[in-house]
Amino acid sequence: MKNVPTKKLLLSAIILPLFFSGAVMAQAKKSDAYLVDDRAIPARNSTNLCWQTTDWTPAKAVYECAPDLVPEKIVATPPPAPVLSPAPSKMHFSADALFDFDKAVLKHSPSRDQLNEFAARVKILNFKSISVVGYTDRIGSVGYNKRLSLRRANAVKNHLVTHGVDSSKIKVEGRGKSNPITGDSCKGNKTSHALIACLQPDRRVLVEIDGTRDTK
Repeated sequence: MKNVPTKKLLLSAIILPLFFSGAVMAQAKKSDAYLVDDRAIPARNSTNLCWQTTDWTPAKAVYECAPDLVPEKIVATPPPAPVLSPAPSKMHFSADALFDFDKAVLKHSPSRDQLNEFAARVKILNFKSISVVGYTDRIGSVGYNKRLSLRRANAVKNHLVTHGVDSSKIKVEGRGKSNPITGDSCKGNKTSHALIACLQPDRRVLVEIDGTRDTK
């Protein structure tokens, strides 16, 4: 075996540590305060402490290495956006709750508030159409009741439109005294407070959504 001069061995012993020291310092340039690996993550010693550089100061500390010096970053969670429950596919409104007797002008009432809420929900949905159908009781002529029920249906449509619902998707119809809910349970034909009260369920407006209810 060839003898290697002691002088050369000593030189190698000096050069190799300098070489590795230079490699570590090259990595250290990625961080002013800590030695980092090729993933830019602070390197740790055998006791799991981060290797600090000579440029380290408390102001440059990071939470992962010095939790006692740096408060943990808490990411504020934004409040969830208010979610409206799906609009019902069909709603029945008492005409007496929406209109005065024999009138077609919407009045302020809890039912009108429900109509406002319906509009707020439905205008964010994809739907094919909305059907608004008005009905009256049997008091009065066929023609008059049909016109009154149509005027009431249009009043509901116009109210939905003013609250952002697409008017082109709203169909209205007035069916007058057809399809009475009371059937033949209310006796007599003479107009009286008792008969008007008995026929109250027949005076109504039906609002129905046709098509998908998926949110836009």
